[in-house]
Amino acid sequence: MAEADLNETIIEAQHKIVKDICKQFVLSDDIYKRIKEMFLGEIKKGLCKYTHESAAVKCFMTFVEKLPNGCERGKSLALDVDETRCRVLYINLQGDRDFRMYSQNYPIPPEILVGPGRDLFDFFVKCIADFVSNHNLQNEDLSLGFNFGFPLNQTSIKKAILTTWTRDISCAGVVGRDVVALLQDAINRRGDLHINNIVIANDTTGTLVSCAWKYREAKIGLVVSTGFNVCYLEKTKYLQLTRSNANSSPTMIINCESGAFGNDGTLDFMRTPIDVTLDKNSIYAGEQIFEKMISGMYLGEVARLTMLECIKAGGMMQGELSEEVRTPMIFDIEDMSQIEGDGPDNYALTRTIFEKMGYSEPTNDDCENLRYICTVVSTRSANLIASCLACLIDRIGDPYLIIGVKGSIYDTYPNYSTRLERKLKRLVRPEYKFDLVQAEGDSGQGAALLAASARKGNRDK
Repeated sequence: MAEADLNETIIEAQHKIVKDICKQFVLSDDIYKRIKEMFLGEIKKGLCKYTHESAAVKCFMTFVEKLPNGCERGKSLALDVDETRCRVLYINLQGDRDFRMYSQNYPIPPEILVGPGRDLFDFFVKCIADFVSNHNLQNEDLSLGFNFGFPLNQTSIKKAILTTWTRDISCAGVVGRDVVALLQDAINRRGDLHINNIVIANDTTGTLVSCAWKYREAKIGLVVSTGFNVCYLEKTKYLQLTRSNANSSPTMIINCESGAFGNDGTLDFMRTPIDVTLDKNSIYAGEQIFEKMISGMYLGEVARLTMLECIKAGGMMQGELSEEVRTPMIFDIEDMSQIEGDGPDNYALTRTIFEKMGYSEPTNDDCENLRYICTVVSTRSANLIASCLACLIDRIGDPYLIIGVKGSIYDTYPNYSTRLERKLKRLVRPEYKFDLVQAEGDSGQGAALLAASARKGNRDK
């Protein structure tokens, strides 16, 4: 056999190894339809008072009973918090979908994220005070929308219990407590801020509110970035958890907390050994099972573990494992995005990422195989989200609706939005039409809109 033919045979064999290992991430439409039906079952369990406690998908009520219509007026602040930074916003609604907004980001020091909860909330208030001073708002009597991007069990628009920390935060003394009360206590300790009305929303609810302010057809909110969650507008008559539906609005936003889908083992039939390994090695093992197959916090690690299997099997890098590639979390979603963003037959960024992982001379085929790994892992993520969205579109039953979307993966990851929409069209019942619309601003803007449009007495039920 000629040397060229031999090399070609070796290359084909290596690519087959990679494709065989990656097959576990390539699921049929029948599997995604099964996940869609299972998610519907979880939604019903979460909404039912008899099964809510044991449901993995909690479907928490948000007490946001109607969406804005664009005519609201008023001024408010918002505090938008995730696992890396808090953002303070000021918004002045002027009616007719017109507003002015100012904002400022404040990175959260790493030591704050693992320290006492009191220090975390004191830091939030310090950031608010700095923003108020910078924008000469000291004499304004303002409401504040608190967008808290972690699982919350709300009992009113002004009270929300943190059910668990996710991702890398582990502040003591916060889980099981009302985060609105903790923030108000910190404001009172400081003593120089005129904020006495705080309304609470999580990031997904804020995204839907922000989108609905511009589009009246918006009924679903989706956030896919370092974390993942969806919310939707449910008919109040299906909410068994309310005290009484007699005087309720006909609808309410439901915060699904869908990242926990599968915590009870229902998705074990489609999880891969790599998913199981990632979960076992994570800070919160056994929790946020669905999110660990979808979100930017974990996708890079799923791809790295897959790459490890391919190298060990001889499909890449001549079977040689570098010390760097053995390091957990060294490969992240930004690396994946750059690799998939390299043009056809262009591996400049991919080679740079290989160098970070301890490989100085990857072949074009190594680069192509790594791109393939990234593609199947990110495509599964988009398709899993499509299964959940298809379930909610069918449940709402509107002939046409808009899904408000926010998050770094949807916004910037190459081809991600296209893959999600393509799969969603295959899973939704044909009589229902939809559009995915990037929410302007962010979920913090939604929290500010919610606070500005709230009227005393009509939301604090």
